[in-house]
Amino acid sequence: MTAKTTIRGSFSLRRPFARIAAIASALVLAACEPIQTGASSGSTGQSIDPSQPVQVALLVPGGAPDLDWLARSLTNSARMAAADAQGATIDVRVYNAGSDPATAVAQATQAADQGAKIILGPLFADSANAVGNAMAPRGINVLSFSNNADIAGGNVFVLGNTFANTANRLVKYAKDTGRRRIMVVAEDDAAGQIGAQAIQQAIQRNGVVMAGMAVHPVSREGIDGVIPNIQQAAQSGNVDAIFMTANQGAVLPYLTDGLANAGVTSATVQMMGLTRWDQPSERLGLRGIQGGWFALPDNSMKAQFEQRYRSAYGEAPHDLASLSYDGVAAIAALVRAGKRNALTTAGLTQNAGFAGVTGAFRLNRDGTNDRALSVATITGGRVQILDPAPKSFGGSGF
Repeated sequence: MTAKTTIRGSFSLRRPFARIAAIASALVLAACEPIQTGASSGSTGQSIDPSQPVQVALLVPGGAPDLDWLARSLTNSARMAAADAQGATIDVRVYNAGSDPATAVAQATQAADQGAKIILGPLFADSANAVGNAMAPRGINVLSFSNNADIAGGNVFVLGNTFANTANRLVKYAKDTGRRRIMVVAEDDAAGQIGAQAIQQAIQRNGVVMAGMAVHPVSREGIDGVIPNIQQAAQSGNVDAIFMTANQGAVLPYLTDGLANAGVTSATVQMMGLTRWDQPSERLGLRGIQGGWFALPDNSMKAQFEQRYRSAYGEAPHDLASLSYDGVAAIAALVRAGKRNALTTAGLTQNAGFAGVTGAFRLNRDGTNDRALSVATITGGRVQILDPAPKSFGGSGF
């Protein structure tokens, strides 16, 4: 999430990452076809008759003006996917989950009473967690739009791209290109610490070395105080890459500019970021991020999706709209394959995954997800893809 800066002093803060989903696929878009079939046995969730309409409850946020566009985008995208579902009938019913857990649970309960076989949404992690708990005794799985892996598990799956997924992609690429000693730089807020944990786990998973950690307050003074330590580590010869969480929007420009002033750029030690360094576009000219690495979704099908959406609804979709399309389209693909267990854990977690609006993705049995990502850099103010996202889970990058 972005953060504004005050004229002087500390950065102002907004509610951390755990509250919101990730911020944040044929002339006729046909995303989420199964890349292959087959799933393990034993699961939770509802069995269905794939020859009959399958009722999906879509829980969208509402109750505040800044959520209206997002709620509308999620709704329209789900309906697009249902209309595209040739060979399966998906009955999408929309419920306003508000922005608090109690409302979300009430709406999910109403949906279940009315025959919903699976819940798509809600957006906020605390609401998704509450809905999951409420639906568990009824054997209903929940595909949340959140990217908070802490709520994943049991009958709750997260559709948003997680810090763990991004961290693993970048650390693996670093290892493959000879950068095996990685220093972590993180904010001391909730999002920064979740991100730092994801990076540390990716370092361990890929068998590389954690070459130090610097944790800073989310303020100018806090960042200024930690730069000398990062500079010393970068110049020691014992660090190949510096991996920054930089989740608060104002942190990245201030931190990287300060490091550049101290002689630390990707020309001397590889800089890496857990968040999108190309958004907003004003960032592209920042000197401190030139040559740095970050991850991008595979957008080869996204332009088609956005064009179709604009033609149908007269406006651009929200960035999270693709999650709603992917969720419904994945369900439709499994139903179309004649799977009675399409909405169970076994059905949803097929190893090969699906081809989605922003690339291949799959749901894991622990409720998390894997999403195909490209590794990108910024050179001369322009985004350059260093390693394209694989098209399936049999290729590189996974």
